Amino acid sequence: MRLASMGEKAPSPLVGEALGEGYFRVNTIRIVKHLSRISIYLKFLRPFTLFPPAIGMISGGITAFGAYPKCEFSPKIVINIALGSLMAALLNGASNALNQIYDLEIDKINKPHRYLPSSKITIKEAWTIAATLFIISLILAGLVNWQCFMMAAIATVMTYFYSAPPLRTKRLGIVANITIAIPRGVLLKVCGWSTVKTIYKYEPWLIGLVFGLFLLGATSTKDFSDIKGDRANGCMTLPIKYGVRRAAWMIAGFFIFPFLLMPWGVSQGILTGNPYVLSIAGYGLSAWGLYVAALLVRKPEELTTSENHIAWKHMYLMMMVTQVIFAAAYLL
Repeated sequence: MRLASMGEKAPSPLVGEALGEGYFRVNTIRIVKHLSRISIYLKFLRPFTLFPPAIGMISGGITAFGAYPKCEFSPKIVINIALGSLMAALLNGASNALNQIYDLEIDKINKPHRYLPSSKITIKEAWTIAATLFIISLILAGLVNWQCFMMAAIATVMTYFYSAPPLRTKRLGIVANITIAIPRGVLLKVCGWSTVKTIYKYEPWLIGLVFGLFLLGATSTKDFSDIKGDRANGCMTLPIKYGVRRAAWMIAGFFIFPFLLMPWGVSQGILTGNPYVLSIAGYGLSAWGLYVAALLVRKPEELTTSENHIAWKHMYLMMMVTQVIFAAAYLL
């Protein structure tokens, strides 16, 4: 051990502690910065939109489990449904990221506060997030089974067609609605079913049709507040092509009539869940849809003033409630 020479000050024992504290402080700052960045990435994905597809997959799996013919419970069923729900959430996040990339010029007008227009996230970061989530979601679907993978792959392709050129179906009015309704309505439910049973029967497709027809109209509720930016960038959404009032009347029926397929499916012997729950719920959801349709057509101009109009909120709530109803009907 070296002793301090005469006239030389011995190093303070607190110096090492101070250096250690400085190192700890620097690393803490780095961790906080990384966590802050991750938080921005998560908000960029619009996390509140990730729950409906995850719940849709869980509901689809539970529905298949309870459908005729009954199957025995096993841990593999739980694992498949869990993988499928995570896949659906990540796939929707990838879709959100991709759409925001190609909607950058539109969002500079309609939603300048979002993360790409406000430069909180770079285009390179957005592409990295989208590509990573697409790859992970397809891997998860493949881990379930090949039917789940095929549904996820088709949804991925349709998501790309919706947002990206040369097709960019978002520009094409009702074609845009179809491109959303098929993957997020029909295929989501069929994909959820595939986590437990084969999709080669009418039942999962009829259930998917209920959601697909609902979204065929309901998805346009968000287009009313985006008119300015969509028009400037050549997106001929229904409100732009037909006018606000006429477009509201065009989509109103899709809040009502799809749910009548539930009692019809029971009467035809296609839906094998609890017939009373499915029938009563179908009529009840149609009545709820009638109320939402009235909100739409009463003052359609109000749809253009808010990104989160009450009808848009009802759309999400109706989807979530319907998912729960189907799961409950097939467990009872």
